[in-house]
Amino acid sequence: MAEFALQVENLVKIYAPRGLFSRGRAAVQAVNGMSFNVKPGSIFGLLGPNGAGKTTTLKMLTTLVRPTSGRANVMGFDVVQRPIEVRRRICVVLQETAVDLFLSVQDNLFSFARFHGLDSSTARKRAGEAMERFGLTGEIHRKVQDLSGGFKRRVQVAKVFMVDTPLLFLDEFSTGMDPLLKRAVMDAFREEARRGRTIVLTTQILNEAEELCDDILIMQHGRQVARGDLHALKLLSDGVYEVALTFDALPAGIEAEVEALQPLRRTISNNTVELALKASEAQVLEWASQLARRGRLLHVELSGASLEDIFVTLTQKGN
Repeated sequence: MAEFALQVENLVKIYAPRGLFSRGRAAVQAVNGMSFNVKPGSIFGLLGPNGAGKTTTLKMLTTLVRPTSGRANVMGFDVVQRPIEVRRRICVVLQETAVDLFLSVQDNLFSFARFHGLDSSTARKRAGEAMERFGLTGEIHRKVQDLSGGFKRRVQVAKVFMVDTPLLFLDEFSTGMDPLLKRAVMDAFREEARRGRTIVLTTQILNEAEELCDDILIMQHGRQVARGDLHALKLLSDGVYEVALTFDALPAGIEAEVEALQPLRRTISNNTVELALKASEAQVLEWASQLARRGRLLHVELSGASLEDIFVTLTQKGN
């Protein structure tokens, strides 16, 4: 097995303005010198705010967009020089819904498997298993064009379990999924990784990345901001704490008091106040005590930074 499933070196993508109305418009550098490697059998998270360059990076790695400069190898094959070999070894779920709208759910899955070289018997067996796993058995004969957006997404994600390509690329895979289905899909991805399959994903739902990813890269403005496992990233945001306070009744005026602390983020729902604060431990304890005295407290919890806190801290630094 190769040392790395994915090797990226100084990858750059610049979109030059084109068309009748392009005069005077500046070129857009969507990706600016990205370099990273991904080990086989890992779940790698590529995170960043909207416009960070995540989807463009995935499109270059999956041969859909040609890099302006730099190099990328997928399973040992250069994405520019050997694109057909790359495509034979990957399965891709992008934000755009790539399904055959005029085929039924069953035929979408069956034809996808056949295109990847599976015999008819194996293709039908795997299609049945995928439809069962994704709650699609009730839609088996419906054309995909007649399905809701969430069910179209299920069909697309189901395709990655039809074939045995060693590398999966997933862009916002859980769009339109209910919590139970998303949990089942995440468990399935973990099992695929244990079998040696490499998974590269982007997501805006940071607790997905926190639960799934062995390795995380955070990017901003087309560049890498931070890289490492969750423990390593938490060390970069030292001094960030989460506080959760539940009252028997929400104290009047507590919203203004919370805002005065300038939290990285805050949520007030029913009788619970949740906030992330960047300060010394002693200061956070003092602020938590101050808020707790505002009413009859039922529960209080203090913890270290979550991935969401890390993400906010690091991307704000990049602005």
